[in-house]
Amino acid sequence: MTGDAPTDRVHWASLVRSGFGKSFWLFVAFAAIMASICYAVLGPKAFEDALGRNTELLTGVLPRVVAAQLLAGFVWVLLPRDRLSAFLQRNRGRRALFVAAAVGAITPGGPASAFPFLAILAGLGADIGVLVAYITSWALLGVQRVIVWDMPFMGVDFSLLRFLVGLPLPILAGMVARRLPMTVSFEDHEPRRDRE
Repeated sequence: MTGDAPTDRVHWASLVRSGFGKSFWLFVAFAAIMASICYAVLGPKAFEDALGRNTELLTGVLPRVVAAQLLAGFVWVLLPRDRLSAFLQRNRGRRALFVAAAVGAITPGGPASAFPFLAILAGLGADIGVLVAYITSWALLGVQRVIVWDMPFMGVDFSLLRFLVGLPLPILAGMVARRLPMTVSFEDHEPRRDRE
């Protein structure tokens, strides 16, 4: 058991490095700076109030994020990746943009469910147009948001008009993304096989 301890430490350190990248630590540093400014300018009472509200927000959101990440991991393992990847390679035209827009519109939940699915699509080899069409459709045309928020607050007529006007936008966004003279690469983190 003791011989495995250094290997375990290296594994966990590698996991923390890959899970919490530079952007995470940049946000942590920025939050610490803002917290210090809040404490210095507004005093300890405002700081405690802000900390309490942020803790409530974190405890409300964290379980959903964890559940969504677990679901995305299970989906990634259970999907027939070779067939889906071949499907995405075969369908790189406008049809793929329409499919991505349709899937984005019916994806339920918030960013915790949409972005892991977006990462799965990227890992399967979807091109940038498909990814942009999917996330644009999810943001603009989410059916559950239309039913839960738009219709009760703004009425059926406005909701349907907004939905219809927004229908071509994900396709246009995907087409524009494909034409932009830039490349986007996604890191592929394969699971470690050396610790079995």
